[in-house]
Amino acid sequence: VELEDARAHISVEVDLSDVTPERAAVPDEDPADLARRVRHDPRDDLSLRALYRLYERRGENDARYAVSQVLSYIGAATPEEKAFADQHRTVGLIRPKAALTREAWTRLLFHPEEEPLVGEIFSVVVSAVLVGRISALRRDKQLVKLDPEKKQDPAASTVQAVRCFHWAAAILGMRAPGLYLAPEWGGGAEMVPGIPPASRLGKAALSGRSAGELAFLAGRHLAHYREEHFITMLVPDARGLEEIFLAALSIGNPGLPLAANVKELVVPIAKAIEPILEAPQVDTLRGQFLRFVEEGGRANLARWATAVDRTCARAGLLLAGDLAAAESVLSLESRDRAQVDEQMNDLMSFMLSERAGKLRKQLGIAIS
Repeated sequence: VELEDARAHISVEVDLSDVTPERAAVPDEDPADLARRVRHDPRDDLSLRALYRLYERRGENDARYAVSQVLSYIGAATPEEKAFADQHRTVGLIRPKAALTREAWTRLLFHPEEEPLVGEIFSVVVSAVLVGRISALRRDKQLVKLDPEKKQDPAASTVQAVRCFHWAAAILGMRAPGLYLAPEWGGGAEMVPGIPPASRLGKAALSGRSAGELAFLAGRHLAHYREEHFITMLVPDARGLEEIFLAALSIGNPGLPLAANVKELVVPIAKAIEPILEAPQVDTLRGQFLRFVEEGGRANLARWATAVDRTCARAGLLLAGDLAAAESVLSLESRDRAQVDEQMNDLMSFMLSERAGKLRKQLGIAIS
C-alpha cells in the first residue's frame, strides 16, 4: 500500500516546449527557433547545418566552430564544415588568458537542474561527513592507503597526467588535491578519503590518453572537489544523500517534523555531525533551512546528483574542447551505451549554448 501511495505521488514532468512538429523546412532566419531545435535534439543535422550557415553569415566564428564540431562528431559534417572544425581545433591543451570566476561557475557552468541551495547545505556538513566516512572505512579495514613515495610534486613531475591536473585546477580557479600514482589500479582518477582528501591516478590516466582525454578527465574529476559537489564522491547513492540532507536540515531546525522511520535514520546522523560543526556553521544551517522552506521546501536529490555529474562533465568539456575525447573517457567508466549517449547529448547541447560561448570568451579562447 505504501509503495502504491508513493508511486501515486511521484512528480512526473512533461515538457514539450522545445518540440517542433516537423523536421523539414528549417527556417534559416529564425535563430531562436533553431536554438530550441538543437537544444531539444543536438543530433538534428538539418537544424545544425542551418545554424552553421546563420553563424557564417553573421561572422560569429566561435559559435560556428561549436556547430562544426558537433556536426563532425555525429558524422554529418560536409567537407567544408569539417575543414572549418579541423582548422580551428586546438592542438594539445588550451591556453587560456584567465581563470574561471566563482560567478562564472554558478551562472554559466552549473547545469540548470543543479539547485544551488542544495549544494550550499551539503557544503556546510561535508567536512563532518568526510570524518565519518574515514572512520567507517578504517573500522571496516577498507581505507585505501596511499604510498607517500608515490606522491607527486607538480613543479617537478614529468608525468603528463599530473601536470594536466594542476593545469586544469588553475583554469578552474581551484587548488589541486594531492596526487598519487597508482599504476596497479586500472581506473583513471579516484578521490581517496583522508585529511585532507587526495586523488590517485590509475593506469587509465597514466598511459594511452591523448591531451584532450586527460583534460576532460582532469576537469571532470576536479569539479567534484568543489565544496558544493564533494558530497557526491563520499555518498554516491540518492538515499544516503537524502539522509544527510535531512540531518543537516534538522540541525538547522531541531523541531523539524519527521516520520518515525525517517527520524530513526536521520537523528543518529545529525548527532554525529553536529558536534564536529563550529557555531557559525550551525547558524548557517539555520539560515539555509529558512531559505529552503521559503523556496518551497522541495528537493529532488537524485536529479540534483545527476545535475552535479553533468556540471562536472561540462567543466571537463570546456577544458578539452573535444567531444570525441569526452566520449572516450565516459566510455571507460560505463559500458551502458544509452547512458553514455545521454551524457553526450547534454555535452553537445552545452557546447552549442550561449553559456559555453560566454565561458570561452571569459577564458580568452573564443575564436574571433
